[in-house]
Amino acid sequence: MTTQTTILSPIPGVFYRKSSPDQPEFATLGQEVKAGDIIGLIEVMKSFCEIKAEEDGVIERFLVENEDVIDAGQEIAVLIVK
Repeated sequence: MTTQTTILSPIPGVFYRKSSPDQPEFATLGQEVKAGDIIGLIEVMKSFCEIKAEEDGVIERFLVENEDVIDAGQEIAVLIVK
């Protein structure tokens, strides 16, 4: 049985899918991730918070774009959990 879970932002800020413009994305659509894998960063006032998968699964979709300004509690990505 598979279920969906949503990864939420713990803080407001700017969401980044990569650590710098010349680096690959932390996670891509369809990628398998393990609990604790980084899927993105949120930057607020030059401080960065790692956004991690809380369960093993597959990234089904991102609900925000790279460099979007997001709020605390906003949905970032949908994870399919097996």
